Amino acid sequence: MLQRPVHPAFSTLRYALILLVVLFAAFPIFWMILTSFKPPGDIMVSPPRLFFTPTLDNYLHAIVDKDFLRYVTNTLIVSVISTVFVVVLGSLAAYSFARYNTGDGHILFFILSTKMFPAIAVVLPYFLIFRDIGRTGIGQFLQIGLDKPGALIISYTMFNLPFAIWLLVSFFQDIPRELEDSARLDGLSRLKVLRKVVLPLAAPGIAVTAIFTLIFCWNEFLFAYILTRKTWSTVTVGVESFFTLQGILWGPVAAAATLAVLPMLLFVLAMQRWMVRGLTFGAVRG
Repeated sequence: MLQRPVHPAFSTLRYALILLVVLFAAFPIFWMILTSFKPPGDIMVSPPRLFFTPTLDNYLHAIVDKDFLRYVTNTLIVSVISTVFVVVLGSLAAYSFARYNTGDGHILFFILSTKMFPAIAVVLPYFLIFRDIGRTGIGQFLQIGLDKPGALIISYTMFNLPFAIWLLVSFFQDIPRELEDSARLDGLSRLKVLRKVVLPLAAPGIAVTAIFTLIFCWNEFLFAYILTRKTWSTVTVGVESFFTLQGILWGPVAAAATLAVLPMLLFVLAMQRWMVRGLTFGAVRG
């Protein structure tokens, strides 16, 4: 069936709307970065100033006085380890649900239902549990307790695992069973079939799951605020520390927020090819 040619005016209008949406979405990030370089006298003026003498005092205050890079390092360690745990455990669980229908769908529904209630409902029990575990010898040895990395790693793993399983199940279901049966006929064990056949085919889905999990861990605030004090606070808690009783330090807040956002922004831009492949995985299968 022949398609009618699109009028150039409609194409121009479409691209103009796309550009408008992109500018609207990117403007807060642009303004945050711009504010991070402003002197205090140019931040709260009206009308806002686009041209000013830039300064690095806000970044010096955030990095030197507040030691904000430590928050970035803490977040990186906790987020990466949690993401590894989520991807490994989620891949094994999702493969079991996709291929063996483990629990006849009831267990899978129960796992997904844990994502439906708010995190605030369980943060207090988590606080009490990790407080008691941290007082034991094994808790201190494994760094599991209040203001310890283990508490955040376990919490992030538990809350991101249902999402990872739900996302990965569909990816494993899109892989034809015939490929696994052929590998089994060639003499491969179940474990080798999973490692050499299934996981490489599901790599785009695993990659996009890891990307989203890492972003969720990086942006989490509630558990980091409740379960940490000072030593292992994350970037979200670190930004909140600039809200003082004397007022809000808008310049250092913007600098700290820029330092917190840029790593994930650059990471997403670098991994966007994998995100597109993962989100479209199986969509054009014949």
